[in-house]
Amino acid sequence: MSEFFPSGVRRGISRTCLLTVLLAGCSSPGPIGPRVGGTSPSSAVQVAQSGDLPAPSPADLVRQDRPYIIGPFDRLIIDVFGIEDLSNKEVQTDAGGRISFPLAGIIEAAGQTPGQLEQTIEARLRGRYIRDPQVTVNLKETVSQVVTVDGQVKEPGLYPVVGRMTLMRAVATAKGASEFAKMDDVVVFRTVNGQKMAALYNLKAIRRGNYDDPEIYANDIVVVGESSARRLFKDALQVLPAIATPFVILLTQ
Repeated sequence: MSEFFPSGVRRGISRTCLLTVLLAGCSSPGPIGPRVGGTSPSSAVQVAQSGDLPAPSPADLVRQDRPYIIGPFDRLIIDVFGIEDLSNKEVQTDAGGRISFPLAGIIEAAGQTPGQLEQTIEARLRGRYIRDPQVTVNLKETVSQVVTVDGQVKEPGLYPVVGRMTLMRAVATAKGASEFAKMDDVVVFRTVNGQKMAALYNLKAIRRGNYDDPEIYANDIVVVGESSARRLFKDALQVLPAIATPFVILLTQ
């Protein structure tokens, strides 16, 4: 699975097994699949009433298991120890994640942790301006509510969730799908009450109005057109090949 997860989100999602499938419009929940010995289905797939990927709980929206990565519009406080003119400097990254710092010039801050940015500024200042600079970078205001958009999109990355974001808007935020993207293979990963889930969506079906454009929340991972992501659904799709609604499975911890 690691090939379709961006750096920093691979950890915590292990090899998966299919536990439960949620489909809308089913008459009753229960296991499905070929019968073994005339008793019970051999498949672990189960059908439930709802085909919606549940919304995360407030605790799910605050993740503390990965270092913060600086992004666009973050506000930083930068101090260079012992240099008054370079201390307590408040800077804000621009839309591209860049900052401008005296003597150090323009720096690509996006994608770095505060500690990495400290080292970058120190390297810019060392020798030419300051013999042994000691830089501290603190986050004053962060965009912590972000969604990861990966796969066959024009600009994969982390994007802030501002207001209500839907799947179509999330893909559009990443400058849209690439030319040869598989629009019927869009997987959304989400954690709800500590349970990891994955849902398979078809953007073409959403555009046709077959079902609503689902809401996307902070810490969701959206993977567009990656066959590796779709393999998670392989066993379920063999049992239920005709999918007209969102397809949701639970993942092992």
